[in-house]
Amino acid sequence: MTPIITAFEQPLDRGQGLARDTRVRWAFEEVGQPYEVRLLSLRAMKEPEHLMLHPFGQIPIYEEGDLTLFESGAIVLHIAERYEGLLPENPNARARAIMWMFAALNTVEPPILELITARLLESDKPWTRERLPLVEKRIRNRLDQLSASLGDAAWLEDGFSAGDLLMISVLLRLKSSGMLEEYPNLSAYVARGEARPAYQRAFAAQLAVYKNRLQH
Repeated sequence: MTPIITAFEQPLDRGQGLARDTRVRWAFEEVGQPYEVRLLSLRAMKEPEHLMLHPFGQIPIYEEGDLTLFESGAIVLHIAERYEGLLPENPNARARAIMWMFAALNTVEPPILELITARLLESDKPWTRERLPLVEKRIRNRLDQLSASLGDAAWLEDGFSAGDLLMISVLLRLKSSGMLEEYPNLSAYVARGEARPAYQRAFAAQLAVYKNRLQH
């Protein structure tokens, strides 16, 4: 049975590949497995039918037979554990790759999402001007640490893994801020991820949804 994932009917990021379904698409492309996409409107995401599958009313959802998963990290981990190509065979290296998956979502991404919220949703609030420098400082602290850990290595482990997939997906959210350019090794790291054929296919698939909506 071909897995089905959900995605925005009208991508809020205008096809920039930042919606979390892109991470799942990328994982499928890396392991060479087909998948189908069920597009949802913002209204449909709040309907009881969707909330039964995803209690927080978000995307993506992964459906295959009687298995339904939500949370992009959990879905990527499921794909990585089921198919070869995203987790090392060595048990210790495998554990470290999973560790980096959690680090991407739990440690690096939260302050980045704070920045996006402050700039896009709270820009008119009186506290935003004072808050922004504090949020940016927290992001730079994390980038300092990540940059030092990566050093001049190509990937977080010996080879590309699900840890890199999620970390790069998180860092991509910073491209428009200019902050990533302050860290040459992280900029190069993200560029390597974007250059992967699997990422290119995933990005193109998400962009196609946005272009199709424009035409209609």
